[in-house]
Amino acid sequence: MHILLLTPQLPYPPHQGTSLRNYNLIAQLVKRHQVEVLSFLDEGQSLSAATPLLEMCAWVDAVPVPRRTIARRLGQLVGSSLPDMAWRLWSSEYQEHLLQRLAEVQFDVVQIEAIELAPYLPAIETARPRPLIVFDEHNCEWRLQQRACLTDVRVPWRWPAALYSFIQWRRLRYYEGNVCRRVDRVVAVSEADREGIQSVAPEASITVVPNGVDLEEYSNYSGAKINFDLVFTGKMDFRPNVDAMLWFCDQVLPLIRREQPEVQLAIVGQRVHPRLEKLRYMRGVTLTGWVPDVRPYIAGATVYVAPLRMGGGTRLKLTQAMAMGCAIVATSIAAEGFPVESGRHLLLADTPSGFAAAVVRLLNEPRLRDQLGAEARAFVQSRYGWDQLVPQLEEVYFSALTRVSEVQN
Repeated sequence: MHILLLTPQLPYPPHQGTSLRNYNLIAQLVKRHQVEVLSFLDEGQSLSAATPLLEMCAWVDAVPVPRRTIARRLGQLVGSSLPDMAWRLWSSEYQEHLLQRLAEVQFDVVQIEAIELAPYLPAIETARPRPLIVFDEHNCEWRLQQRACLTDVRVPWRWPAALYSFIQWRRLRYYEGNVCRRVDRVVAVSEADREGIQSVAPEASITVVPNGVDLEEYSNYSGAKINFDLVFTGKMDFRPNVDAMLWFCDQVLPLIRREQPEVQLAIVGQRVHPRLEKLRYMRGVTLTGWVPDVRPYIAGATVYVAPLRMGGGTRLKLTQAMAMGCAIVATSIAAEGFPVESGRHLLLADTPSGFAAAVVRLLNEPRLRDQLGAEARAFVQSRYGWDQLVPQLEEVYFSALTRVSEVQN
């Protein structure tokens, strides 16, 4: 098949959630299909530097990420009924490149990666012959904003953020449902997300293709270790990650220190949000900023923590930690989408005291850490390798195209 992927950021280097999923989907699809990519470039990023992507794909193009001033964002918030995410990556230049490529090439499949690119759906719908349109939902976005609202509303000084999320939650329910009804197929990354999407688009055809992990890269890692008692990884300007680390450091870490006074925490990830800067002054807390490779930190973690209280989808960070045999403590929301058992694959806890107790237990029990790590690794290896997952996506294409062919005949 001839497939065009529209991605919200260049899928190389694959350093965080969206780019990791997109890069690994592409790396598997190119083994059997002709794949093209139209994407965006962040400031300072160069298309020519993405050599592995350029070598894999038949065609790659990208335009600069559109810049929005605060004034423009406020104007769109007040003057439009569309959610903020519908404006985030709107670019007339990107649309021109897309229309030109659709006029030049007849694609079997055009895949929209994440809701930020849904505004380009009308352009794809004009292509003749019309390709199969697949929408890869990296999160059930309305539910993510719902959880953000319900989390922030508990704290008075976060009420402006809660109000923003309330507005986005209501707008996204309509917008997300409309997009999912218009495309031919929807891909969700978890059963919980599928249910959330189905609730706003009952007639949509939705298939779950979860996030995976490069098993060769993570399960077989034998490189250097950077040792910390506790490790968290993620893009540190992403709101659920910011909230997770503030909650953990303010409410959980002090309880851990009662039992383990010298415990050391590494928060590993790029683009540290200003709200996290206060953590630099906390004893035993390290914010690394961008690192070229997270694996040394995961490999060196005594316990990997995932204290997320909002968000959705399936966490790539968890598949990485499990693939590397880490002992993990996570909230129920962090582990949502994975059919894991607390006490077998990891420990689950949702309160400060429960989370702290689980962490202290693992710090004190090396045999339990080894047991959980081994079970977690086996769990991921059995079902979350990208070479196991991408055939499920291909089946979405084949079944849909077969159905279209039958209807036309």
